[in-house]
Amino acid sequence: MGKAYAYTGFGGPEVEAFIDRPVPEPGAGELLVAVRAAGVNPVDWKLRTGYTRPGAAPTALPAVFGSEAAGTVERIGPGVEGFTVGDAVFGSTIAGAYAEHALLPVGIAAHKPQDLSFADAAALPVAAATAYDGVRQLGLPTGATLLVTGAGGGVGVAAVQVARAQGLRVVGVASDGKKDLVTSLGAVHVVSGPGLADRVRAAAPDGVDAVFDLVGGEVLEAAATLLGDRTKLITAADREGVARLGGSPVVRARTAAVLDEVAALAVSGVLRPHVTAVFPLERAAEALRAVEEGHARGKVVIEVGA
Repeated sequence: MGKAYAYTGFGGPEVEAFIDRPVPEPGAGELLVAVRAAGVNPVDWKLRTGYTRPGAAPTALPAVFGSEAAGTVERIGPGVEGFTVGDAVFGSTIAGAYAEHALLPVGIAAHKPQDLSFADAAALPVAAATAYDGVRQLGLPTGATLLVTGAGGGVGVAAVQVARAQGLRVVGVASDGKKDLVTSLGAVHVVSGPGLADRVRAAAPDGVDAVFDLVGGEVLEAAATLLGDRTKLITAADREGVARLGGSPVVRARTAAVLDEVAALAVSGVLRPHVTAVFPLERAAEALRAVEEGHARGKVVIEVGA
């Protein structure tokens, strides 16, 4: 049996609990990993409220939180090539990452570079890969201006860095408390809140060429007014809203190749995961609250094993 942090129903934090579950058995094309670190993302608490990813099967309860992890391979399922027991790996998980053990499908798992910590590796499969996919999807030329909303969160921090590395000018929307973080990444900071569109126009008088939204709702709507070409409006936060406004959701590649690419960026120093808070598994609730309540600066990670 192994310890895991799960939600036992749909609702608020009151449905969260630690559970003991059998160690998963890897199926075809899967790796059983002893988790060393798990990334915390907004989608974790959203799934707890009953949100369902498009095309996903109904959630079986209890459901373990988390969708990105780094650790060491303990067992290998049938048909797996390129991995051996003891390998340090990271990737997207099946059936949860806030746990002592997790399953990783080899199609979205990669070897962890030696120069990358387990905590930093656990910050890449969702946050950094989403940022990488989104910036690539926009396909902006060097010198173009990109507006990133939610620039102080895990995906936002990565998106700003990836965009800057590609020669883009970035305007980052975040709370006033995250100004220093956003500007340290090379972006022009614009404070969030009412009047956002006017502040962006003042910060970028020549206009913005694209919007990478990570907030949704009213922020997405305000950002959309800044674009003449709504095909350059993408979001990882509000699929319904962006469709109504003429934009698109971020198209995720979800491949091992993308994980290798973002890991290489991290090792080179181009992409810093900015893990700013680390909690032990016993304090998983606190880690999740930091993200759910919007207090996190950068990326929050749960450390599981030593």
